[in-house]
This record gives sequence, structure tokens and C-alpha cells, in this order.
Amino acid sequence: QVSPGLRTPRLPVWLCSVSGRHSVLFGTDSRLLSDWKSERIFHLYFYSGQQEQTQTAQLTIDTHSHHWEEAQKEDACSPRKRHPALEMAIRTKWAGATVSWNGTDPFF
Repeated sequence: QVSPGLRTPRLPVWLCSVSGRHSVLFGTDSRLLSDWKSERIFHLYFYSGQQEQTQTAQLTIDTHSHHWEEAQKEDACSPRKRHPALEMAIRTKWAGATVSWNGTDPFF
């Protein structure tokens, strides 16, 4: 029998398979599960367990950013125009969100 804590988590947790690797994306704010207003700017933590990751990455998600302004600043052929697979996975839930890696080099 599945425990109630697994059926209804107290904190948001996503098990991810990005680029064929399994990882965990989680938040420490329980309001993300029940209050859509808390989905404006929030933090998620990412852990892949891979050797290249020495600590859990803290990501800042901004769902109301002006992503079109960033697009105007960069050349369409710029390598920076490409986004890591993890960011694209996050955008399946929060379309158009910007993801800040807070000083960590994106490794996924």
C-alpha cells in the first residue's frame, strides 16, 4: 500500500529524465502545490547525481519575465540562444518562464 505522503506530497518534487539521465527537481515551498500566486518567482533545486555536479543547483524560475526582451538582445545564431534541456523541461510546466542558474554553469 502506498503511503499518503507519496500520493499527496507536501513539497513539489519531479523525477526527471533529461537527455537519458535521471534526476530530481524539487522545491522547498509547499505553496507551489496549492497557490498559483506563488508561481511568480520561486526557487527549484536540481540534483542529478552525476560526477560533474558537486552540489545541488539552485534555480530561480520567473514565470512572468519578458522573454521577448532577451530575444531582441541576442543574435539569432548566437550559441547562447540555445537553452539547456532542463530549462526546456521546466518550460513544459511553466511556458515562457526564464530560468536563472544563479552563477552555476548549466550542466544539463
